[in-house]
Amino acid sequence: MDNKGRGDAGWNWPDIHPEGRKFGLITAGASLAAAFMAWETIAWPLAFLTLGVLAFFRDPERVVPQDERAIVSPADGVVSLIAQVEPPAELQGADGGLSAGPVTRISIFMSVFDVHINRSPIGGAVRRLVYIPGKFMNADLDKASEENERQHLLIERSDGVTIGFTQIAGLVARRIVPFVKPGDLLAVGQRVGLIRFGSRVDVYLPAGTDSKVLVGQKVIAGETVLADIGQQRLIEGVLQ
Repeated sequence: MDNKGRGDAGWNWPDIHPEGRKFGLITAGASLAAAFMAWETIAWPLAFLTLGVLAFFRDPERVVPQDERAIVSPADGVVSLIAQVEPPAELQGADGGLSAGPVTRISIFMSVFDVHINRSPIGGAVRRLVYIPGKFMNADLDKASEENERQHLLIERSDGVTIGFTQIAGLVARRIVPFVKPGDLLAVGQRVGLIRFGSRVDVYLPAGTDSKVLVGQKVIAGETVLADIGQQRLIEGVLQ
């Protein structure tokens, strides 16, 4: 069904992203080789590993909200932090970057069980894509935003609204794979890259915009609305 309830509801096996098919073929080949050699104690774990690899790189379709005010989640996962922070220097600047001064940052932690395809929170042009090498500490820690390997993206809409977000590698994640480059035009919810094997994404909301989600809330890339542009309100709640 689409986002207006049209069509027939159903479920299909999600596609496997090409980035993961090669890993699945490697583990599947190793499993078959072990089975051929009658090494069952090795063959079965490798078979389960193959299923795990394919599940990690699954790439399901998403129904993206068509609301010009909406900033959608760029990642599947759990909201781990919401804080008022200064945007990274790589996302600031007079040439279309974010303004200096505290803004709301929403951090989304992705476990190895989440979909790891990241999506654009708004539609617009890619103004910056900055890769920074770094450490591989636990991505759930606040300081991972400044010390871990990461990649900053800056997306600007035609009306000048600009959103910055950062893909952050974690303890197990060892590679950030971009699908886009500066100058590309993106639709809201379009795939922009992935992070292998557990990680985090930080989203920097525009000034004057507050979060609509809570710490501990599960969000879905391309579907969950993190905030409405220009809307400020205090949300209080306790997850049950």
